Amino acid sequence: MNIKKHIPNLITLINLFCGCIAIVYVSQNNYLMAFYIVCLGIFFDFFDGFFARLFKVSSPLGLQLDSLADMVTSGVTPGYVMYSMFTNSAHELGTHPAISFLGFIITLGSCNRLANFNIDTRQTDSFIGLPTPANALFILSLPLVISFSDSLMILEILTNQWVLLVITLCSAYILNAEIPLFALKIKKFSLKENALQIVFLIISVLMIVFLQYIAIPLIIAFYVLLSIINNLFLKK
Repeated sequence: MNIKKHIPNLITLINLFCGCIAIVYVSQNNYLMAFYIVCLGIFFDFFDGFFARLFKVSSPLGLQLDSLADMVTSGVTPGYVMYSMFTNSAHELGTHPAISFLGFIITLGSCNRLANFNIDTRQTDSFIGLPTPANALFILSLPLVISFSDSLMILEILTNQWVLLVITLCSAYILNAEIPLFALKIKKFSLKENALQIVFLIISVLMIVFLQYIAIPLIIAFYVLLSIINNLFLKK
């Protein structure tokens, strides 16, 4: 029995398990733990592919398992978080609670993104549309920004149902948009070839140090913006 071929799939299932746990924490309004558990799931999501390549045991089953696990960790979880944010806003404003279900538009967009990724041969060295893990981190960081920010303006913005709806629709769009985004994987140890990734990582670290949780959605937005600038100007 070749144990090596089962290791990547086991790691993928751990990612799925993390997603299940994160959903439980979201249901308890414990967004901080949900965020950390999703981060752990994304960590395992990275290493299942790493070990599959290392052991040369990539398989169609592994590809399907990976997408199904991501669907829970990076698809259902952020949709549920947005649903909860809508619900909290509806309670405060006295609006109809049915609007909260619009948060799951993120889950629908994530599902479409993952299905497309499995059949899109263009996304081997880069991405087209925002990867679901990055989108999940963006959405899960929003309630943390509300909790840890002292700014009344930020609180008012992120608890406004119209703002939440715009974020939800933009999230579903950017997941599936035909926008090439650079990959963070460094394949060759060359400063020139990896200048974009290095600049992004340095600025991201500085933002986290100085802005903490507020930095997370800004980093994701910066990643998309830097990719667009790269597509329009730097590649030329």
